[in-house]
Amino acid sequence: MHAVQATQPQARIVGRYAIYGEIASGGMATVHFGRLVGQVGFSRTVAIKRLHPQFAKDPDFVSMFVDEARLAARIQHPNVVPTVDIVCIDDELFLVMEYVQGEALSKLIRAARRAEQMVPPRIATSIVAGALHGLHAAHEAKSERGEPLNIVHRDVSPQNILVGSDGVSRVLDFGVAKAAMRVTSTRDGQMKGKIAYMAPEQMRGRGVDRRTDLFAAGVVLWEALTGRRLFDGNDPGEILTKLLEEPIALPSSVEPSVPPVLDELVMRSLERDITRRYATAREFAIALEHSGYVALPREVGEWVAAIGGDSLARRAEQVAEIESISSHVNLVGLPGGSGPPSLPAGEVPSQVTNASQVRHSQVSHPSAASQGYGPPSQVSLPAGMDAGAKRRSLTAALVGVVAALTIALCVLVIVWIRRPAEPDLLLPPTEPVQTAASPSEPVPARAPSPPPDPTPEVPTVVLAPEPPAPVATVKSVRAPRGASKPTSATAVAPPTQAPPPKPAANCADPTFVDKDGVKRIKPECR
Repeated sequence: MHAVQATQPQARIVGRYAIYGEIASGGMATVHFGRLVGQVGFSRTVAIKRLHPQFAKDPDFVSMFVDEARLAARIQHPNVVPTVDIVCIDDELFLVMEYVQGEALSKLIRAARRAEQMVPPRIATSIVAGALHGLHAAHEAKSERGEPLNIVHRDVSPQNILVGSDGVSRVLDFGVAKAAMRVTSTRDGQMKGKIAYMAPEQMRGRGVDRRTDLFAAGVVLWEALTGRRLFDGNDPGEILTKLLEEPIALPSSVEPSVPPVLDELVMRSLERDITRRYATAREFAIALEHSGYVALPREVGEWVAAIGGDSLARRAEQVAEIESISSHVNLVGLPGGSGPPSLPAGEVPSQVTNASQVRHSQVSHPSAASQGYGPPSQVSLPAGMDAGAKRRSLTAALVGVVAALTIALCVLVIVWIRRPAEPDLLLPPTEPVQTAASPSEPVPARAPSPPPDPTPEVPTVVLAPEPPAPVATVKSVRAPRGASKPTSATAVAPPTQAPPPKPAANCADPTFVDKDGVKRIKPECR
């Protein structure tokens, strides 16, 4: 664990992740702090495990590791550290996991031993019971099609049980041990790994199943209760002999503070005959919980803070500093990234699959008020600009964008208003109506209704006034009911035609005798 330095942390950019300082290192990989940096200031703290070159350069191991890690991503449980992503870049392989503020059980046991303390039985039982629930979730995991994946961890050990400051224990590193053991045993015929936690059937090369993980979990619980190694020796051969042949002592015989009720539970999980162990990890966890020696998560968290307080405090400071600067990490080649990154002194760019990707990036330290969530967007500005100039530049850019959007909106409104009216295609076409605004188009003459006959055959009354002459209009005269409809020959001429001249009257003798013998005055001579 590195202490927090006064200098600003430097980040190496791998894909969309910024990799910072080291958290821990083991035989297969080194774990680093990391930040997932996205658009609009989004970022998230993660743990990035970088495999050692001898594993990352082995194509068989890489293929097997990726397959196993893909299966492990199907495990969703609070007692399992979830796998977030896998990044393969040339000769390097990175496993991205969720970051948990806590400590490995192996370090907590060593810290308690240095403080001349024992892990309280209730704390140890609670930690292992939580890990067993996580193992059961892995054993029961299924594919997208609902088929059992038959996942077996094969490397359950105190190093792979992470106890958080929240009091929750989590299992990690699914699939790593299986891939590593396959490659090493195939290459040189030797079995490598944590031999002290392997089940007898696993050591003999027989088939393994979920009960293999239960043997390893029993070894972890035995060591947590006693503070000692169960199978220890100067060389792997001595360890192997003890694991396969020597009798296993009761935990209470080594540490008298261990309740006798836990002896039976631990010894059943350590049966060398696989058929005599617990059938499932859940059955083992429930048996521990029913023993009455299980602490609450709050008690476990308080114990973790008391034992690993200094280490957790330093790590919390590192995470706070990394989160405060993560919003200013410049990711070239990512959406939203801009500007070339600067390389730290003495750094050599790493190999990547795409030459346009970022290799390294040096980040600047912002104010202490930042908590890892930056502004909605990051704008790359020249290095010589002061804070006021940067604010003015950002303001001008925003004003320009708003003005452009306003002009575009106005143009759209004007075009919409002035658009030509579209004909209604659902209505039948109508005849054009003649208006005064279009005198050039001829108006078809409408046949007017004929006026009444000027010389009716009905007898006239003496000295009766002559009926008025018909008016030349286009208005039709309604015929009396019962009368015959006039024919088109009696149609009145249009108003533009003059009436026909009347015949010249012969008024030398203004009277005539009608058919009844009555003498009357001619109408034209009145």
